Amino acid sequence: MSEQLHHHHNRFVKNRFPITLICDRVNSPANIGSIFRIADSFGIEQIYFCGEDITVISKRMQRTARATYEIVPYHQTEDSIRTVQQFKSNGYTILALEITDTSIPVADYKPSPQEKIALVIGEENFGVSNEVLALTKHSVHINMYGNNSSMNVATATGIALYEITKQILNSKK
Repeated sequence: MSEQLHHHHNRFVKNRFPITLICDRVNSPANIGSIFRIADSFGIEQIYFCGEDITVISKRMQRTARATYEIVPYHQTEDSIRTVQQFKSNGYTILALEITDTSIPVADYKPSPQEKIALVIGEENFGVSNEVLALTKHSVHINMYGNNSSMNVATATGIALYEITKQILNSKK
């Protein structure tokens, strides 16, 4: 019979990936909390929350994040364009998680072993802004098979980070 393993007793090897999340106007406390948990789960470097009037710390976020906001470094800035430009000038590959006329499935993106990635995710209703999309190297999307062409931003971020970290690990073999 199997026994459930807990946080301190599991088989997972800790790993850190050269990935930064840039949240373009993501403002839902529940999504922000989920993004912290996902970022911790996938061992990413840090999170940037960009946009005016974004409240990162709230009771709802804290309940959802389950203390991961104390572990994952995060920053807050009003200007997503300047933030993306900064990462671009520091040698990061800028990827947008967005369905566009040129986007590729995230599972098909093959990062090099040493590539540093800034993954831009967008606001719940309007996605990644066109101004930010213009600064990206690629747009990646998640293939979907139902009627809807979008999903919750935190859920999509988890799927994208799973695929990207899997590709990074595979490139090191």
